[in-house]
Amino acid sequence: MVMSVNTNVGAQVALQNLNATNAQLAITQSRINTGKSVSSAKDNGAIWAIAQGQRAEIGALGAVKQSLDRGVAAVDVALAAGETVSDLLLQMKEKALAATDSSLKTAARAALNEDFKALRDQIASVTSNAEFNGVNLLTRSAPGFQALANASGSASISVAAEVMALSSTIVTVTTSEVIDTLTTAADALSAVEESIDNVSGALARLGTMSKALTTHTTFVGKLTDALEAGVGNLVDADLAKESAKLQALQTKQQLGVQALSIANQTPQLVLSLFR
Repeated sequence: MVMSVNTNVGAQVALQNLNATNAQLAITQSRINTGKSVSSAKDNGAIWAIAQGQRAEIGALGAVKQSLDRGVAAVDVALAAGETVSDLLLQMKEKALAATDSSLKTAARAALNEDFKALRDQIASVTSNAEFNGVNLLTRSAPGFQALANASGSASISVAAEVMALSSTIVTVTTSEVIDTLTTAADALSAVEESIDNVSGALARLGTMSKALTTHTTFVGKLTDALEAGVGNLVDADLAKESAKLQALQTKQQLGVQALSIANQTPQLVLSLFR
């Protein structure tokens, strides 16, 4: 072995090894600090790009879930209002049927008519206030509702309006319907009975759509969980493994420092040759 004060090969080798150990130690510490084995593109460009794409998908599915949740809420509000309308129609039927009794006195018929009109007007109030986030599926000219169904926005779930306003195709009771005579009572009874059947059918359709939206919301939630798990498998670090590796690297670092210190003492041995 050549002994020289200009070149210390042993120190160079020891320094290279120490630098390599420090680099590995920095990577391990970064993984422990972030909890990720791939936290940036420089760690693994391909894996990072795949993970970013899946994160974008997860974010888009979050928007889909919000849209579905709004749809479920809008339909549930419409269902609650529609059930109220159905209850009001049942009460109106009772009043209209009672008013078809030819033996009724004028005062009794007038009282029934006032009750009937009050119930009729409540239907108008209920349908006009059955709104959630600007969506009302029961009012006249209601456009319906479309909820996002996938992350690309290329598919949607449509909920048709079920107009239950007075004088509509579902609630055929008119805005001026009364039961003040035998004739008007008979006509009103017929309209109320038709409306009850129509409202029942509309509520069944709304119930089906509410279930469909809820089912799809559950699916989107499961899909989001699966994608998040997939991203975790790609980029998450095994902290138990990294912890063991950290201890090994710290030991190597200490040994490397000692080796470099010993190598740096070699040129001083040259002095002993000239004593």
